[in-house]
Amino acid sequence: QVQLVESGGGLAQAGGSLRLSCAASGVTFKNFAMGWFRQAPGKEREFVAAINWSGGSTDYADSVKGRFTISRDNAKNTVYLQMSSLKPEDTAVYYCAARGFTLSFFPKDYPHWGQGTQVTVSS
Repeated sequence: QVQLVESGGGLAQAGGSLRLSCAASGVTFKNFAMGWFRQAPGKEREFVAAINWSGGSTDYADSVKGRFTISRDNAKNTVYLQMSSLKPEDTAVYYCAARGFTLSFFPKDYPHWGQGTQVTVSS
């Protein structure tokens, strides 16, 4: 059974940084592409970043490009989201998700999800 557990969320000031982690178990991690999504209150879940199985391909939402970096450590079964220059509009619950091999922008393409971690950015 696939389990994804996010950590690292919390409160940050605008302009600050946070690093999210997502630890995977019950899965051959190196066979899976990983994505980060977020959902703010009253809004739909939206794509943030994704990385393919090897880490050789990444993609980002325009709203976070240049500020967020996704990476993975296949030896540790963990994917990371380094968030810098945080803005109040980054406030949301952040979810990691897994799918086979190739990355996707669409939540519906990911069969496996974590429970989410809250990120709150104060102005």
